[in-house]
Parts: sequence; C-alpha cells; structure tokens
Amino acid sequence: MPKLHQLHRDIDARVGAIRDAHPDWLCGKGCDGCCRHLADVPRLTAAEWALLREGLARLAPERLAEIVGNAAALARQPSPPVVCPLLDRASGACPVYAQRPVACRSYGFYVQRDKGLYCGDIESRVDNGALGDVVWGNHDAIDQRLAALGESRPLTEWVALWQNEPVVHGG
Repeated sequence: MPKLHQLHRDIDARVGAIRDAHPDWLCGKGCDGCCRHLADVPRLTAAEWALLREGLARLAPERLAEIVGNAAALARQPSPPVVCPLLDRASGACPVYAQRPVACRSYGFYVQRDKGLYCGDIESRVDNGALGDVVWGNHDAIDQRLAALGESRPLTEWVALWQNEPVVHGG
C-alpha cells in the first residue's frame, strides 16, 4: 500500500496548508455534515478497502455489526442524501478515522462540483468572500492516482463481499 500511503500524505499536506491559512475552516472534529449528506455511496479502491478493513476488524463486535447492518440497509436503498454507514450517529465521529478512504480525506478540501462533492457551507463562505483566497486541491489528480490502485467498488459492495467470505480458522 505504499502508493495509497503516499496519496494520504499528499492529501494531508494540502489539507494542512488550507487549515494553516484558515484556522476557522469548517471541516474538523465535531462536523459530520458531509457524512450525513453524501451525494452517493462512497467508492473505494481495493487498496483503500484493505486498509479500511483493518480498522473495521479492530472494532467491538457490536459496533461492527451496526456498521454491517447500516451498509446492508444502504445497499437496499441508496437514494440521496446518503448517510455514511461507518458514521457513529450518536457521537458524529468516524470509528475508523485513521483508515478512512480518500474521498473522506479530501472532502471539503478538494472540490468536485460536477459530481456534487463539495460542502455547501464552505461554498457559501467562498461565495460571500470569506474564503476567497482558498487554493483547492486538484481532485482530477487524486482520481488518476486512485485509478492506479485497483478496482473501485461502492463501500456497500465491499462490505457485502467481506461478510460473505468464508471464515478461515487458524490451527
């Protein structure tokens, strides 16, 4: 996963630069607006899924069962606005934040207006001149790098495939 980790470092650098220049930036701990109002089910590459699965495997069985149930419900009815199945709705936090996909890492800092992937609150601040000097990250470059990391599937599909894998017992 070295390519994925380098991509994470590059995104984190852009996010850090934006945060340093704008300490009042809206994205941060406690803001879960994007997680509750996704335009579509997040797509992950095979490399992203492998990393995310590591984080999921560390969760308490009850929490993992809740996430699997949320993903199954979302797969049956994925109409917008989509709530991320990983989101702990009570706390508004992501239990696998360290392993979160690129879409989550870049949201709010890299804009994809044509796909509806941008924060409306940030957009309104930009429109009102409050964040006029923001230099957004280039999401086309991110998409190209993601394409090199393997097949991409909706999160709900990865979870369903994972749940159907045969259990291997150590011996």
